Amino acid sequence: MSLLTLNASTAAEIMTAGPTSLNASATVTEATSFLTARGFGAAVVIDEAGHAIGVVTKTDVLVHARQRKPGLEPDDTPVTEIMTPAVFSVRPETPASSVVEQLLVLNVHHLFVADPAGVIVGVISPIDVLRKLS
Repeated sequence: MSLLTLNASTAAEIMTAGPTSLNASATVTEATSFLTARGFGAAVVIDEAGHAIGVVTKTDVLVHARQRKPGLEPDDTPVTEIMTPAVFSVRPETPASSVVEQLLVLNVHHLFVADPAGVIVGVISPIDVLRKLS
C-alpha cells in the first residue's frame, strides 16, 4: 500500500487563483448561466463595494429550482435570497494540512483564499487538493 503525499505547504500553493464573482444584484437565472458557462461549482457574491457577502453554489440553484413552481419563465429571484450568507476563507499562508482539515470539518466543497485586506484571491476545491497529491 502506498501513501499519498500532499505536495503543497500553503493554501496559496493549492488554490486556483483569480476567482470570478457575481454581483449581489444578479438573478438566479444569471447565476445559473454564470456557473454553468464557466463550469464552476460556486461563486462568491459581492456587494456594490466589492466585498464578499456570500457564496452561491450549483446546489443552491438546484434546491431553489426544486422548490420553485414549474414554469419556463426566467427566474428573477435575487441570488442573495438563495446564497449562503457566509464566505469560508483562509489566508494564502494557511498551512495546507489546515486547508484540508477545514474542508472536512466545515463540510464544504469550496474554501476561498483571502488576502489580508479581505479580497478574495483564490478558491480551493477538493479537485485542487487532489491535483497536489502524489
